Amino acid sequence: MNEDELINQPIEEVEIDDYKQKYLRLLADMENTRKRMQKEKQETLRFAIDNVMQDLILPMDNLENALKFTSQMSDETRNWAYGFEMILGQFKDLLSEHGIVPFESQGQLFDPHLHEAVETEESNDHPEGIILQEFVRGYRSGERILRVARVKVSKKPTLQEKI
Repeated sequence: MNEDELINQPIEEVEIDDYKQKYLRLLADMENTRKRMQKEKQETLRFAIDNVMQDLILPMDNLENALKFTSQMSDETRNWAYGFEMILGQFKDLLSEHGIVPFESQGQLFDPHLHEAVETEESNDHPEGIILQEFVRGYRSGERILRVARVKVSKKPTLQEKI
């Protein structure tokens, strides 16, 4: 509406249009607030689940490391270990159901966002910055890193002068 039309309109129509516009803005604001609160609730729930699952990763690693020695156990102990392997599998499935997956590091280029270098090794066989060994597996939930991988990284050999 232009100014002439507003001036010629009775006061009540102008007020009604004004209130109508305010009402529509408030409805839009309320809808935006509702959507934002729903998104924040989902993110909070996701972080809570990630934190609980992150606490399960270390005991799972310990169980997995203990089960690596089953070949050195007696037959009876191996049967027990088989049961523990099944339980470990259930834990891994639980993590997977919640979108938490391990990521592969060995042979990859070192990335400080994904890896923590706990050891370096001079190597002529590998380019500098390649991960030679993974000591502790890293995990991610979507794009969020829950735990960085602890790794051994290659570096160029230092030149030693002959005396």
